[in-house]
Amino acid sequence: MDPLKLLAHPVRVRIVNALRGDRTLTTADLAARLPGVSKATVYRHVDLLADAGVLEIAEERRVRGAVERHYRLRRDRATIDLETARRMTPEDHRRAFTSAVAALLAEFDAYLDRDTADPVADLVGYRQHAVWLDGAELEALIADLRAAIAPRLANEARAGRTRYLLSPILFPNEPPGP
Repeated sequence: MDPLKLLAHPVRVRIVNALRGDRTLTTADLAARLPGVSKATVYRHVDLLADAGVLEIAEERRVRGAVERHYRLRRDRATIDLETARRMTPEDHRRAFTSAVAALLAEFDAYLDRDTADPVADLVGYRQHAVWLDGAELEALIADLRAAIAPRLANEARAGRTRYLLSPILFPNEPPGP
């Protein structure tokens, strides 16, 4: 399946996000992490991602006569590469962006539906900033963000840590200035 069509679906985006951070999860684990998505839908999308090589089987166990598969994300396959992005039409970009935002909204709804949700205490943020940047300043900003985020991607789950979803979105919303 075309990587764009494969990855530009809100449920598949959520499955990929759930497996980020070197997690191994069963389809049942994934279904539990995706409230509002039926188990059958999760199974169907896991199968599509596995068939495309985005997910790989990390382990198989026999459980009550059935085989329980534990899946792991193949990060190299869970992204739209630069060459694919260059070939994307404006409509392709709209579809991919819509899927990403729909997945983000579903995750935020799931967070707010938890009894323990406390946006103020959890330092939830959804601010938008408009900044004027030239090409070099934009590249420096992106490098700074990557430098701040990349080392934390290797953080492991442990007592006292909470998993946060960070979704930087960046695009020019006006043409270049005078």
